[in-house]
Amino acid sequence: MNAPSPARQQIAPASPLVLRTDQSDIAVVALNRAEARNSLSEAMLAALAEQFTAIAVDRKVRAVVLAANGPAFCAGHDLKELTERRSDPDRGRAFFVRIMHACSAVMQQIVRLPQPVIAAVQGTATAAGCQLVASCDLAVTSAAAKFATPGVNIGLFCSTPMVALSRNVAAKHAMEMLLTGDLISAEEAHRIGLVNRVVPPGRELEEALALARKVAAKSTHVVKIGKEAFYRQREMSLADAYAYASQVMVENMMARDAEEGIGAFVDKRAPTWEDR
Repeated sequence: MNAPSPARQQIAPASPLVLRTDQSDIAVVALNRAEARNSLSEAMLAALAEQFTAIAVDRKVRAVVLAANGPAFCAGHDLKELTERRSDPDRGRAFFVRIMHACSAVMQQIVRLPQPVIAAVQGTATAAGCQLVASCDLAVTSAAAKFATPGVNIGLFCSTPMVALSRNVAAKHAMEMLLTGDLISAEEAHRIGLVNRVVPPGRELEEALALARKVAAKSTHVVKIGKEAFYRQREMSLADAYAYASQVMVENMMARDAEEGIGAFVDKRAPTWEDR
């Protein structure tokens, strides 16, 4: 058999690293690098940043579900990519700086999105993958999933995952994960507050979407106000937090949807949101 002529030879296009599909007013963003356990390469981080930037200004999107394809949710940073850069003249320092800044920026994008973000975790989430789950506002996980910050086992303490982890779980739970690097079960992740719900394997996306639909039924204006205030106030002292939250409440009371929502409650009817 003759070989195909050059004109007929085609190279299949690479699959997108991140897939977005919208289900009505919910954006489902899926990590799509299953062959590498959805590790966060520089290209993967750029693709996530691009998706979140678009979603932030998309007024049709009222909630976001962050999912993943393949057996693992996310294995953290791409260690092969990091290792390859040790041959750079600076032994990879400039690249390491760039990749850590990019990863931290993506995690902060999730927190700063006006829409709530719900992780749907179908498999193991380790290191920066665990950080990704912790950065989401809510998380639904399969009972088969496991979580870890195992960097200490390979001489690379999970210092950036620590930031998100320590803002989700109590200090001693976070330190145990960070110092031992041990995998914990979905049930243990639920017990310590890393995830909201544990569901049978295969149901995590369905349950995350159901939760997203419940959130999407609220006023987007009010949810945006509340999400931003939540993350800002918890970095303040008690007195400063109350002063700030009181100001937020006053401004919220002036919103059209607060007037409508309170009126609807008094009138015993369903509110009609205008998202303003």
